[in-house]
Amino acid sequence: MSRTILDVHILQTVPPSNINRDDTGAPKSAVYGGVRRSRVSSQAWKKATRKAFEELLNPAELGVRTKKVVEALTHRIKAREESLTTDAIWPMAAEIINAATGAKIEAPVRGSAKANGKGKADNEGDASAEPQAPQSSYLLFLSARQLDGLAELAIEGLAKKAEPKVFVKEPGLKAKAKQIAATRHSVDIALFGRMVADTADINVDAAAQVAHALSVHPVDLETDYFTAVDDQNSDAESGAGMIGTVDFNSATLYRYAAVDIDQLTKNLDAGLAEGERSGEPVRRAVEAFVEGFALSMPTGKLNTFGNNTLPDAVIVKLRSARPISFVGAFENPVAQDTADGHVRAACQALAEHIPAVEGAFGAPAERTWIVRVGKQTQDLAALGDEVNLRELVAQVGQAVEGRLEKRG
Repeated sequence: MSRTILDVHILQTVPPSNINRDDTGAPKSAVYGGVRRSRVSSQAWKKATRKAFEELLNPAELGVRTKKVVEALTHRIKAREESLTTDAIWPMAAEIINAATGAKIEAPVRGSAKANGKGKADNEGDASAEPQAPQSSYLLFLSARQLDGLAELAIEGLAKKAEPKVFVKEPGLKAKAKQIAATRHSVDIALFGRMVADTADINVDAAAQVAHALSVHPVDLETDYFTAVDDQNSDAESGAGMIGTVDFNSATLYRYAAVDIDQLTKNLDAGLAEGERSGEPVRRAVEAFVEGFALSMPTGKLNTFGNNTLPDAVIVKLRSARPISFVGAFENPVAQDTADGHVRAACQALAEHIPAVEGAFGAPAERTWIVRVGKQTQDLAALGDEVNLRELVAQVGQAVEGRLEKRG
Protein backbone atom coordinates (compact mmCIF):
# COMPACT_ATOMS: atom_id res chain seq x y z
CA MET A 1 0.00 0.00 0.00
CA SER A 2 1.44 3.38 -0.98
CA ARG A 3 2.23 5.98 1.62
CA THR A 4 1.90 9.75 1.55
CA ILE A 5 5.10 11.53 2.59
CA LEU A 6 5.88 15.21 2.45
CA ASP A 7 9.56 16.25 2.29
CA VAL A 8 10.59 19.86 2.94
CA HIS A 9 14.09 21.02 1.95
CA ILE A 10 15.26 24.55 2.70
CA LEU A 11 18.40 26.55 1.99
CA GLN A 12 18.69 29.57 4.27
CA THR A 13 21.51 32.01 4.83
CA VAL A 14 21.94 33.29 8.39
CA PRO A 15 24.34 36.22 9.04
CA PRO A 16 26.45 36.53 12.21
CA SER A 17 24.25 34.95 14.89
CA ASN A 18 24.00 32.49 17.74
CA ILE A 19 20.50 31.11 17.35
CA ASN A 20 21.13 27.79 19.13
CA ARG A 21 23.95 27.59 21.67
CA ASP A 22 25.59 24.75 23.59
CA ASP A 23 26.42 24.52 27.30
CA THR A 24 29.41 26.86 26.84
CA GLY A 25 27.33 29.56 25.13
CA ALA A 26 28.89 28.92 21.70
CA PRO A 27 26.81 28.17 18.59
CA LYS A 28 26.19 24.44 18.23
CA SER A 29 28.26 22.62 15.64
CA ALA A 30 28.87 19.15 14.21
CA VAL A 31 31.47 17.41 12.06
CA TYR A 32 30.07 16.28 8.70
CA GLY A 33 32.08 15.37 5.65
CA GLY A 34 35.23 15.70 7.73
CA VAL A 35 34.78 19.41 8.49
CA ARG A 36 33.19 21.42 11.27
CA ARG A 37 29.72 22.72 10.36
CA SER A 38 27.29 25.12 11.99
CA ARG A 39 24.36 23.20 13.48
CA VAL A 40 20.91 24.16 14.72
CA SER A 41 19.21 21.41 16.69
CA SER A 42 15.93 19.94 15.58
CA GLN A 43 14.45 20.79 18.99
CA ALA A 44 15.20 24.49 18.45
CA TRP A 45 13.45 24.61 15.08
CA LYS A 46 10.51 22.50 16.27
CA LYS A 47 9.98 24.94 19.13
CA ALA A 48 10.13 27.87 16.67
CA THR A 49 7.65 26.08 14.40
CA ARG A 50 5.26 25.46 17.29
CA LYS A 51 5.52 29.15 18.15
CA ALA A 52 4.64 30.03 14.56
CA PHE A 53 1.49 27.89 14.86
CA GLU A 54 0.10 30.47 17.28
CA GLU A 55 -0.32 32.85 14.31
CA LEU A 56 -1.52 30.19 11.89
CA LEU A 57 -4.00 28.04 13.80
CA ASN A 58 -6.94 28.42 16.14
CA PRO A 59 -5.87 28.08 19.81
CA ALA A 60 -8.35 25.19 20.11
CA GLU A 61 -6.16 23.25 17.64
CA LEU A 62 -3.01 23.61 19.76
CA GLY A 63 -1.66 22.12 22.95
CA VAL A 64 0.39 23.19 25.94
CA ARG A 65 3.52 21.46 27.22
CA THR A 66 4.07 22.24 30.88
CA LYS A 67 4.64 20.98 34.39
CA LYS A 68 2.03 23.52 35.54
CA VAL A 69 -0.77 21.36 34.22
CA VAL A 70 -2.87 21.69 37.39
CA GLU A 71 -2.75 25.46 36.99
CA ALA A 72 -3.76 25.15 33.33
CA LEU A 73 -6.66 22.88 34.27
CA THR A 74 -7.68 25.22 37.09
CA HIS A 75 -8.05 28.13 34.64
CA ARG A 76 -10.45 26.08 32.54
CA ILE A 77 -12.46 24.95 35.56
CA LYS A 78 -12.82 28.50 36.91
CA ALA A 79 -13.83 29.74 33.46
CA ARG A 80 -16.78 27.35 33.68
CA GLU A 81 -17.51 27.62 37.41
CA GLU A 82 -16.38 31.02 38.71
CA SER A 83 -17.68 30.30 42.23
CA LEU A 84 -15.14 27.54 42.83
CA THR A 85 -12.00 28.42 44.77
CA THR A 86 -8.49 27.28 43.94
CA ASP A 87 -8.31 25.53 47.33
CA ALA A 88 -11.22 23.35 46.24
CA ILE A 89 -10.05 22.91 42.64
CA TRP A 90 -6.37 22.00 43.08
CA PRO A 91 -6.82 18.63 44.86
CA MET A 92 -9.45 17.49 42.35
CA ALA A 93 -7.45 18.74 39.35
CA ALA A 94 -4.33 16.96 40.62
CA GLU A 95 -6.17 13.65 40.98
CA ILE A 96 -7.79 13.97 37.54
CA ILE A 97 -4.41 14.65 35.89
CA ASN A 98 -2.90 11.69 37.70
CA ALA A 99 -5.79 9.45 36.63
CA ALA A 100 -5.42 10.55 32.98
CA THR A 101 -1.63 10.42 32.67
CA GLY A 102 -0.22 8.54 35.66
CA ALA A 103 2.12 11.45 36.30
CA LYS A 104 3.03 12.20 39.89
CA ILE A 105 1.57 15.52 41.01
CA GLU A 106 3.27 17.31 43.90
CA ALA A 107 3.94 20.71 45.41
CA PRO A 108 6.44 22.75 43.34
CA VAL A 109 10.02 22.88 44.60
CA ARG A 110 12.21 25.99 44.57
CA GLY A 111 15.18 25.78 42.24
CA SER A 112 17.69 26.29 45.06
CA ALA A 113 16.02 23.65 47.20
CA LYS A 114 15.94 21.18 44.33
CA ALA A 115 19.63 21.81 43.64
CA ASN A 116 20.73 21.07 47.21
CA GLY A 117 18.38 18.13 47.57
CA LYS A 118 16.29 19.57 50.41
CA GLY A 119 13.16 19.49 48.28
CA LYS A 120 11.38 22.32 50.05
CA ALA A 121 8.12 23.43 48.48
CA ASP A 122 7.89 26.97 47.13
CA ASN A 123 5.49 28.18 49.78
CA GLU A 124 6.67 26.01 52.67
CA GLY A 125 7.93 27.93 55.69
CA ASP A 126 7.14 31.35 54.20
CA ALA A 127 3.85 32.80 55.43
CA SER A 128 4.05 35.65 52.93
CA ALA A 129 4.52 33.41 49.92
CA GLU A 130 1.56 33.09 47.57
CA PRO A 131 0.36 29.46 47.39
CA GLN A 132 1.46 27.64 44.25
CA ALA A 133 -0.54 25.00 42.41
CA PRO A 134 0.85 21.45 42.46
CA GLN A 135 2.94 20.48 39.45
CA SER A 136 3.68 17.30 37.54
CA SER A 137 7.11 15.76 38.00
CA TYR A 138 7.85 16.18 34.26
CA LEU A 139 6.50 18.10 31.28
CA LEU A 140 3.08 16.98 30.10
CA PHE A 141 1.81 17.78 26.60
CA LEU A 142 -1.98 18.07 26.42
CA SER A 143 -4.24 19.58 23.80
CA ALA A 144 -6.69 22.37 24.53
CA ARG A 145 -9.57 19.96 23.88
CA GLN A 146 -8.09 17.36 26.23
CA LEU A 147 -7.76 19.95 28.98
CA ASP A 148 -11.36 21.01 28.35
CA GLY A 149 -12.52 17.41 28.69
CA LEU A 150 -10.57 16.89 31.90
CA ALA A 151 -11.97 20.15 33.27
CA GLU A 152 -15.52 18.89 32.72
CA LEU A 153 -14.61 15.66 34.49
CA ALA A 154 -13.19 17.58 37.46
CA ILE A 155 -16.30 19.76 37.66
CA GLU A 156 -18.40 16.60 37.78
CA GLY A 157 -16.48 15.47 40.86
CA LEU A 158 -16.61 18.90 42.48
CA ALA A 159 -20.37 19.08 41.92
CA LYS A 160 -20.73 15.83 43.86
CA LYS A 161 -18.64 17.33 46.67
CA ALA A 162 -16.70 14.10 46.53
CA GLU A 163 -13.27 13.57 48.01
CA PRO A 164 -10.87 13.70 45.03
CA LYS A 165 -9.13 10.42 45.85
CA VAL A 166 -12.51 8.72 46.26
CA PHE A 167 -13.97 10.24 43.09
CA VAL A 168 -11.18 8.97 40.82
CA LYS A 169 -11.76 5.44 42.14
CA GLU A 170 -15.35 5.37 40.89
CA PRO A 171 -15.91 2.60 38.32
CA GLY A 172 -14.82 3.62 34.85
CA LEU A 173 -13.52 7.03 35.94
CA LYS A 174 -9.84 6.35 35.29
CA ALA A 175 -10.63 4.79 31.90
CA LYS A 176 -12.69 7.84 31.00
CA ALA A 177 -9.87 10.19 32.00
CA LYS A 178 -7.37 8.20 29.92
CA GLN A 179 -9.76 8.21 26.98
CA ILE A 180 -9.95 12.00 27.13
CA ALA A 181 -6.14 12.25 27.16
CA ALA A 182 -5.82 9.77 24.28
CA THR A 183 -8.19 11.48 21.82
CA ARG A 184 -8.76 14.88 20.19
CA HIS A 185 -5.06 15.54 19.78
CA SER A 186 -3.89 19.02 18.87
CA VAL A 187 -1.97 19.70 15.67
CA ASP A 188 1.35 20.12 17.51
CA ILE A 189 0.91 16.84 19.41
CA ALA A 190 -0.08 15.04 16.20
CA LEU A 191 2.99 16.38 14.39
CA PHE A 192 5.66 16.22 17.07
CA GLY A 193 4.37 13.39 19.24
CA ARG A 194 4.06 12.92 22.96
CA MET A 195 5.74 10.62 25.46
CA VAL A 196 4.19 10.07 28.89
CA ALA A 197 6.60 8.07 31.03
CA ASP A 198 4.02 6.64 33.40
CA THR A 199 1.25 5.78 30.91
CA ALA A 200 2.67 4.50 27.65
CA ASP A 201 -0.76 3.75 26.17
CA ILE A 202 -1.46 7.48 25.73
CA ASN A 203 1.84 8.11 23.95
CA VAL A 204 1.55 9.62 20.46
CA ASP A 205 3.97 8.70 17.67
CA ALA A 206 5.28 11.82 15.94
CA ALA A 207 4.21 12.33 12.33
CA ALA A 208 7.02 14.84 11.64
CA GLN A 209 10.75 14.25 11.52
CA VAL A 210 12.96 17.34 11.74
CA ALA A 211 16.68 17.11 11.01
CA HIS A 212 19.39 19.17 12.65
CA ALA A 213 20.12 22.03 10.25
CA LEU A 214 23.72 21.94 8.95
CA SER A 215 25.79 24.51 7.11
CA VAL A 216 26.68 23.53 3.56
CA HIS A 217 30.24 24.70 4.17
CA PRO A 218 32.82 24.68 6.99
CA VAL A 219 32.49 27.36 9.66
CA ASP A 220 34.84 29.06 12.07
CA LEU A 221 33.75 30.15 15.52
CA GLU A 222 34.13 33.90 15.97
CA THR A 223 33.94 36.02 19.11
CA ASP A 224 32.55 39.52 19.49
CA TYR A 225 34.31 41.61 22.18
CA PHE A 226 31.99 44.34 23.39
CA THR A 227 31.87 47.09 25.97
CA ALA A 228 29.08 49.14 27.52
CA VAL A 229 29.47 52.70 28.70
CA ASP A 230 28.00 53.89 32.00
CA ASP A 231 25.66 56.74 31.03
CA GLN A 232 26.18 58.43 34.40
CA ASN A 233 29.98 58.66 34.11
CA SER A 234 31.48 62.13 34.01
CA ASP A 235 34.08 63.21 31.45
CA ALA A 236 36.73 62.54 34.07
CA GLU A 237 35.69 58.89 34.39
CA SER A 238 37.11 56.82 31.55
CA GLY A 239 36.63 53.16 30.76
CA ALA A 240 33.69 50.89 30.19
CA GLY A 241 30.90 50.07 32.61
CA MET A 242 31.17 46.44 31.56
CA ILE A 243 33.14 44.24 29.17
CA GLY A 244 31.99 40.98 27.66
CA THR A 245 32.22 38.55 24.77
CA VAL A 246 29.67 36.60 22.74
CA ASP A 247 30.41 33.77 20.31
CA PHE A 248 28.82 33.65 16.87
CA ASN A 249 29.11 32.30 13.36
CA SER A 250 27.39 32.81 10.00
CA ALA A 251 26.21 30.08 7.67
CA THR A 252 24.14 28.95 4.73
CA LEU A 253 22.06 26.14 6.24
CA TYR A 254 20.44 23.08 4.72
CA ARG A 255 17.22 22.38 6.64
CA TYR A 256 15.11 19.26 6.21
CA ALA A 257 11.86 17.89 7.59
CA ALA A 258 9.48 15.10 6.61
CA VAL A 259 5.82 14.59 7.48
CA ASP A 260 4.22 11.15 7.38
CA ILE A 261 0.71 12.10 6.28
CA ASP A 262 -0.65 8.67 7.16
CA GLN A 263 0.58 8.94 10.76
CA LEU A 264 -0.67 12.52 10.94
CA THR A 265 -4.10 11.39 9.76
CA LYS A 266 -4.17 8.60 12.33
CA ASN A 267 -3.24 11.02 15.11
CA LEU A 268 -5.79 13.64 14.11
CA ASP A 269 -8.56 11.14 13.43
CA ALA A 270 -8.60 10.48 17.18
CA GLY A 271 -9.91 14.01 17.63
CA LEU A 272 -12.06 14.47 14.55
CA ALA A 273 -14.95 16.89 15.07
CA GLU A 274 -18.40 15.60 14.21
CA GLY A 275 -19.30 16.18 10.57
CA GLU A 276 -15.74 17.11 9.61
CA ARG A 277 -14.14 15.33 6.66
CA SER A 278 -10.89 13.56 7.50
CA GLY A 279 -8.92 15.66 5.03
CA GLU A 280 -9.79 19.00 6.61
CA PRO A 281 -7.84 18.87 9.91
CA VAL A 282 -4.95 17.15 8.14
CA ARG A 283 -4.88 19.82 5.46
CA ARG A 284 -4.84 22.59 8.08
CA ALA A 285 -2.00 20.85 9.90
CA VAL A 286 0.03 20.35 6.72
CA GLU A 287 -0.43 23.93 5.59
CA ALA A 288 0.52 25.26 9.02
CA PHE A 289 3.59 23.04 9.17
CA VAL A 290 4.88 23.99 5.71
CA GLU A 291 4.40 27.70 6.35
CA GLY A 292 5.51 27.62 9.98
CA PHE A 293 8.63 25.58 9.32
CA ALA A 294 9.62 27.72 6.33
CA LEU A 295 9.15 31.09 8.04
CA SER A 296 10.18 30.33 11.63
CA MET A 297 13.49 31.23 13.22
CA PRO A 298 14.83 30.13 16.64
CA THR A 299 15.18 33.18 18.88
CA GLY A 300 18.58 32.61 20.49
CA LYS A 301 20.45 35.95 20.77
CA LEU A 302 17.98 37.44 18.29
CA ASN A 303 18.05 40.88 19.92
CA THR A 304 21.85 40.85 19.79
CA PHE A 305 22.20 39.89 16.13
CA GLY A 306 18.85 40.63 14.46
CA ASN A 307 19.24 37.63 12.14
CA ASN A 308 15.71 37.85 10.73
CA THR A 309 16.30 36.15 7.38
CA LEU A 310 13.94 34.17 5.17
CA PRO A 311 14.88 31.10 3.11
CA ASP A 312 16.69 31.47 -0.19
CA ALA A 313 14.91 28.36 -1.50
CA VAL A 314 12.19 25.98 -0.36
CA ILE A 315 11.64 22.64 -2.11
CA VAL A 316 8.63 20.51 -1.15
CA LYS A 317 8.15 16.99 -2.52
CA LEU A 318 5.09 14.76 -2.25
CA ARG A 319 6.07 11.08 -2.23
CA SER A 320 4.38 7.67 -2.17
CA ALA A 321 7.27 5.92 -0.43
CA ARG A 322 9.83 6.66 2.26
CA PRO A 323 11.10 10.18 3.03
CA ILE A 324 14.45 11.20 1.48
CA SER A 325 16.89 13.79 2.79
CA PHE A 326 19.32 15.35 0.32
CA VAL A 327 21.93 16.37 2.87
CA GLY A 328 24.35 14.12 0.96
CA ALA A 329 24.62 16.92 -1.61
CA PHE A 330 26.78 18.73 0.93
CA GLU A 331 28.89 15.87 2.30
CA ASN A 332 31.58 17.49 0.18
CA PRO A 333 31.35 21.10 1.43
CA VAL A 334 30.60 23.70 -1.22
CA ALA A 335 33.42 25.84 -2.58
CA GLN A 336 34.98 28.43 -0.31
CA ASP A 337 36.38 31.89 -0.97
CA THR A 338 34.30 32.59 -4.07
CA ALA A 339 32.76 35.89 -5.03
CA ASP A 340 29.43 34.12 -5.61
CA GLY A 341 28.99 33.16 -1.95
CA HIS A 342 27.54 29.81 -0.83
CA VAL A 343 23.91 29.88 -2.02
CA ARG A 344 24.68 29.50 -5.74
CA ALA A 345 27.06 26.59 -5.11
CA ALA A 346 24.57 24.96 -2.75
CA CYS A 347 21.81 25.22 -5.36
CA GLN A 348 24.07 23.73 -8.00
CA ALA A 349 24.92 20.84 -5.68
CA LEU A 350 21.24 20.18 -4.93
CA ALA A 351 20.24 20.45 -8.59
CA GLU A 352 22.75 17.70 -9.43
CA HIS A 353 22.17 15.52 -6.37
CA ILE A 354 18.35 15.33 -6.33
CA PRO A 355 17.78 13.81 -9.80
CA ALA A 356 20.81 11.57 -9.35
CA VAL A 357 19.44 10.06 -6.14
CA GLU A 358 15.86 9.79 -7.39
CA GLY A 359 17.02 8.21 -10.64
CA ALA A 360 19.44 5.73 -9.08
CA PHE A 361 16.90 4.44 -6.57
CA GLY A 362 13.77 4.76 -8.69
CA ALA A 363 12.27 7.17 -6.18
CA PRO A 364 10.83 10.15 -8.06
CA ALA A 365 8.41 12.44 -6.28
CA GLU A 366 4.81 12.66 -7.48
CA ARG A 367 4.86 16.46 -7.19
CA THR A 368 7.62 18.98 -6.57
CA TRP A 369 7.14 22.64 -5.72
CA ILE A 370 9.88 25.27 -5.53
CA VAL A 371 9.93 28.70 -3.93
CA ARG A 372 13.17 30.49 -4.72
CA VAL A 373 14.67 33.95 -4.54
CA GLY A 374 17.14 35.56 -6.98
CA LYS A 375 19.45 34.48 -9.77
CA GLN A 376 21.68 32.50 -7.43
CA THR A 377 18.93 29.86 -7.08
CA GLN A 378 18.30 29.54 -10.85
CA ASP A 379 19.72 26.00 -10.99
CA LEU A 380 16.78 24.72 -8.91
CA ALA A 381 14.13 25.99 -11.34
CA ALA A 382 14.08 22.82 -13.45
CA LEU A 383 13.34 20.56 -10.47
CA GLY A 384 9.63 21.33 -10.17
CA ASP A 385 6.80 23.84 -10.32
CA GLU A 386 7.85 27.36 -9.36
CA VAL A 387 5.42 29.04 -6.98
CA ASN A 388 5.40 31.69 -4.28
CA LEU A 389 4.91 30.78 -0.64
CA ARG A 390 1.14 31.38 -0.59
CA GLU A 391 0.70 29.21 -3.67
CA LEU A 392 2.97 26.55 -2.19
CA VAL A 393 0.98 26.30 1.04
CA ALA A 394 -2.37 26.16 -0.77
CA GLN A 395 -1.29 23.66 -3.44
CA VAL A 396 0.40 21.31 -0.99
CA GLY A 397 -2.69 21.37 1.21
CA GLN A 398 -4.94 20.63 -1.77
CA ALA A 399 -2.71 17.78 -2.96
CA VAL A 400 -2.68 16.13 0.47
CA GLU A 401 -6.44 16.52 0.92
CA GLY A 402 -7.03 15.11 -2.57
CA ARG A 403 -5.02 11.98 -1.84
CA LEU A 404 -6.92 11.41 1.40
CA GLU A 405 -10.27 11.79 -0.36
CA LYS A 406 -9.27 9.17 -2.98
CA ARG A 407 -8.58 6.71 -0.19
CA GLY A 408 -11.99 7.39 1.29
